[in-house]
Amino acid sequence: MIITDTHTHLYSDAFDVDRAEMIQRAIDANVTRFFIPAIDSTHTESMLQLEKDFPEHVFLMMGLHPTSVKDNYKEELRLVDDLLAKREFCAIGEIGIDLYWDTSTLEIQIEAFRHQINLAKQYQLPIVIHCREAFDEVFEVLEAEKSDDLFGVFHCFTGTLEQAHKAISYNMKLGIGGVVTFKNGKIDQFINQIDLKHIVLETDSPYLAPKPYRGKRNESSYIYKVLEKMSQLYGKSEAEIAAITTENSKTIFGI
Repeated sequence: MIITDTHTHLYSDAFDVDRAEMIQRAIDANVTRFFIPAIDSTHTESMLQLEKDFPEHVFLMMGLHPTSVKDNYKEELRLVDDLLAKREFCAIGEIGIDLYWDTSTLEIQIEAFRHQINLAKQYQLPIVIHCREAFDEVFEVLEAEKSDDLFGVFHCFTGTLEQAHKAISYNMKLGIGGVVTFKNGKIDQFINQIDLKHIVLETDSPYLAPKPYRGKRNESSYIYKVLEKMSQLYGKSEAEIAAITTENSKTIFGI
């Protein structure tokens, strides 16, 4: 059985004390494919080192996270442009809109989002979307930019059934993680109405640990709790869920 974690911040300083051991725990638990989203230039060196240390398992994205869209965002986007021109990445991400932390940057968040969508089209790469309290705004951008060459993952999907169908209509897979195990997560009430061909699994570690680890540091090996829950919800074996979602990740990332 091969399990794919399509969204994990393995370079996070939360793992500085035991990164190699934590990654090995995941590999030993059949989690052998890690897709690594970018945040901003302060993390680039750590990401590149992670790829050097685990070249067979780690696949890097490039992008500017919406919460890092600040006064220097144009400079940050230039660095994204430069890196994409120099080497290959598996996706543009994570990108999008976050109105939980700061609503005052909405205009430049949208500008950065659009710029990076165009980069994805230019390089024929998927996008990985971060959306927090911003479904309407994200969908508005996707509607304006929709095309056959725009596709990707709606990371950490926490919306309604209607919003799930809308995300899928824009060629997005739904990234399902620890929230599906939460009592108040709500997506567990309808996710099995979505065909598994539209689903990928993720942890977003070190964030959003699934039950029974909620509130603690998340790690990629904990994806088995997401897999376990999805198996219950869909009435399929864990091996089957792992196989389908891993195949979906290959379709998206081409790896």
